[in-house]
Amino acid sequence: MRLAARLAKALTDSRSIRWRPENREQVLARLLVKRAEAKAAGLDKLEADLRQQIRWALPMHRLSDPAMEPGDGSAPVHDRL
Repeated sequence: MRLAARLAKALTDSRSIRWRPENREQVLARLLVKRAEAKAAGLDKLEADLRQQIRWALPMHRLSDPAMEPGDGSAPVHDRL
């Protein structure tokens, strides 16, 4: 098979088995790994971009959320349910 045909097939195959996250935590985990790799490679701009994406992926809680109300200090309320 010719080189161009093999490359085209490899690209097509890789797109068909694309990773799709099931939740925000999976997105965050993948972003953290990519950021660590960018830092190790000295890719400062890419690392900064990934930091912005990580901020978006972090779970946010409002102060009015009952699960975030102070308890006895042992654990957040939602972890004790």
